[in-house]
Amino acid sequence: MSMSKILIGIPVYNEANYVQEVLDEVRIQGHDILVVDDGSTDETPMLLAQQPVEVARHAVNRGYGRSMQDMLRWAACGGYDWLITMDCDRQHEPASIPKFIERIARNDADVISGSRYLDVACGSDAPPPDRQSINRDITSELNARLDLSLTDAFCGFKAYRIKACASLPLDVDGYDFPMQFWVQAVASGLRIVEIPVRLIYNDPTRTFGGPLDIPAERRRHYEQTLHQEIGRCLDRLPVSSAAGLDLFVGSLGES
Repeated sequence: MSMSKILIGIPVYNEANYVQEVLDEVRIQGHDILVVDDGSTDETPMLLAQQPVEVARHAVNRGYGRSMQDMLRWAACGGYDWLITMDCDRQHEPASIPKFIERIARNDADVISGSRYLDVACGSDAPPPDRQSINRDITSELNARLDLSLTDAFCGFKAYRIKACASLPLDVDGYDFPMQFWVQAVASGLRIVEIPVRLIYNDPTRTFGGPLDIPAERRRHYEQTLHQEIGRCLDRLPVSSAAGLDLFVGSLGES
């Protein structure tokens, strides 16, 4: 099999503390890099100008999901076979990129998703309790509705086969982007696998911004997006997707 053409995509927003160090480490991997600066107001734009990488900049903050859409479109237009996405806050290790490359080489998946919970030996940092609880519960609902076996629905360290993913009608701009993506991936019959990555929380005090900083509001927001997308794709999803759609939400507990 010929070598895959791979793009590393990194969304950033006010990451002046980390962006130089992260990009220095990612460049060692030898792949093309695209940084989407989502309207940073700190020194991030100036620091990016000093880096030999492609940069797409939003004039204002448009959200994580919009950055993901932009990276997928860029990869498709650039003729890339795969897009590997990772965060720029030191919670994703550039040294783990070869793990994704190795899995890509097996040519048996369309989405390779990092999981911070697949192998507890990969890391020992404790996530904030509300994030761990919401991740666990939403992941459980996704699995039940979509016949998946995910252990971590929210990890942004992923590899996307462009031929399979570029045509998905993705339009969710915020942190709820994974809810839409997983539904569409299943509706389109994509092959999904997980690989372990380290669980790292350098700054548990980092916020989402606005109402999403309130755990109950964040959970409700994720559930609403998930259920709306299931409704849109219902005719292409497992029968279990629609069962008790309204009742399932009430069974979720913060714990």
